[in-house]
Amino acid sequence: MTDFQAFWVEKDDDGVRHSVITRSTDDLPAGEVLVKVQYSSLNYKDAMSAKGLPGVTRDYPHTPGIDAAGVVAESNAAGISEGDEVIVIGFDLGMNTAGGFGEYIRVPAGWVSPLPGGLSLRESMVLGTAGFTAALCLGKLERMGASPEDGPVIVTGATGGVGSVAVSLLAKAGYEVHASTGKAEKAEYLKTLGASVVAARDELSEENRRPLLKEDYAHGVDTVGGEILTNVIKRLKYGGSVAICGLVASPTFTGAVFPFILRGVNVLGIDSVELPIEAKNATWSRLASDWKLDNLGVMDTEIDLGGISAAVDTILGGQVTGRTIVRHAS
Repeated sequence: MTDFQAFWVEKDDDGVRHSVITRSTDDLPAGEVLVKVQYSSLNYKDAMSAKGLPGVTRDYPHTPGIDAAGVVAESNAAGISEGDEVIVIGFDLGMNTAGGFGEYIRVPAGWVSPLPGGLSLRESMVLGTAGFTAALCLGKLERMGASPEDGPVIVTGATGGVGSVAVSLLAKAGYEVHASTGKAEKAEYLKTLGASVVAARDELSEENRRPLLKEDYAHGVDTVGGEILTNVIKRLKYGGSVAICGLVASPTFTGAVFPFILRGVNVLGIDSVELPIEAKNATWSRLASDWKLDNLGVMDTEIDLGGISAAVDTILGGQVTGRTIVRHAS
């Protein structure tokens, strides 16, 4: 038994309360692998869990944190040994299983990815689920035949976690990146990440009843949904694809079938949660090699457990820029 510090969310008829408490590894759920967490990261889903919003966590009290990177403290699983550096993202971590905002997690062996050479534990959490999702978007676009020669790629919600990494990954891969944002003051930040053009969010957010619009973009990565996604689809070139992975604007979008049957447009769904571990490991390997980013330090803010409450309000208020990582003290 080991005591450790954890961010604790309580929810009852009087509301939601946050605190940092001492827990024991005996309190953690069953699983073959105990990990001493060094870093986690803050994602939109974590903020929803921390605020008690529906759709993420069923039962409280709870420790969120859908991402964790650390060192194996105990293992009963073949191929995973004490002292191994590992990454755990997705599956049920931080949703209904105590997550990375605690200094220890216990999880099934099938959730655990080895930290690939070329990537540090801290770098893996600057990426986290958001950066991993951005990598899945790029990978799926390329499996659909996308290439830099096709033309510009639009990234919506570009200053957020997924958007920031998507801009960087696409630029590194040679694409001309157009970054859409509602934060005009962040234009230089986006250009530092590799954006060629920074577009105002209003250009895509206004309702337009025309079924097709000018073919401005070869492909897209959409992190927001809603009317913005509708307009991206209408503005894709013939045979273009948009990878969709977010809903901060809306979980729905509208439109006619014309982009699909007249321009052969493709909408590509992206899921990082239940993606099989073999596919997760392969994507982490690419993020440590040919997709390794040298500008991760531009996009991260580091906090400790005591800073999570304020950071949750920031991300839910749409004011976050880049990635927020959580560093454990021990």
